[in-house]
Amino acid sequence: MKVLAVIPARYASTRLPGKPLISIAGKPMIERVWERVRRASLVSGVIVATDDERIAKAVKSFGGEAVLTRADHRSGTERVAEVAVAHPDAEILANVQGDLPLIEPDAIDAAIETVRGDEDVRLGTLAVPITNPAEIMDPNVVKTVLDLRDRGGPVRAKHLKHLGLYVFRREALLEFATFPQGDLERIEQLEQLRWLENGYRIRVAETEYKSVEVDTPEDVKRVEQALAGGAGGAAAR
Repeated sequence: MKVLAVIPARYASTRLPGKPLISIAGKPMIERVWERVRRASLVSGVIVATDDERIAKAVKSFGGEAVLTRADHRSGTERVAEVAVAHPDAEILANVQGDLPLIEPDAIDAAIETVRGDEDVRLGTLAVPITNPAEIMDPNVVKTVLDLRDRGGPVRAKHLKHLGLYVFRREALLEFATFPQGDLERIEQLEQLRWLENGYRIRVAETEYKSVEVDTPEDVKRVEQALAGGAGGAAAR
């Protein structure tokens, strides 16, 4: 079963312009993400999907594969869907955000297994327990709630943080790209709400792997400190 990992990468980030090319301990961030994704044992291939020539050039300079996609995509998942059309042999596709330079390869494999291991599951993701109380009230930290089968349901006492990683069966991903944006997605600016608004359920695997989403210069410093200590995502709390 071919699993294609796609890293969507936009240059025009509102909070940190040029984010994929920001240097983290001597390498552009997109290279650090790419290095970790390609180490996942269940991943057959890795492609960076971007609408910016500067990012594509940087990816090719370190030996990665990059494709230029349309500039009008409303979400990273739509960008991944465009890549899927050009790769009909990919049965499962993983969308790994390009701002996760400490993402653990084993975490990527765990997310893939949520879909690969159950033919009834059409898309899956990961969530990690929140141990920092400040993150519970931080609106920039996307929370996850589960039902008893690890799907969307009532809020429970344990707080979970969503990791920026989704895995799809091919047909579900292509169907997503045909759905219009709903009110919830527009209001909250969370693309996963489009799935829920259209009747999909998302399988969530709980993991202990932690990572840092880079959105500010302070996040860059945290990642560099973790790398200097020889740490992966688990140490970047």
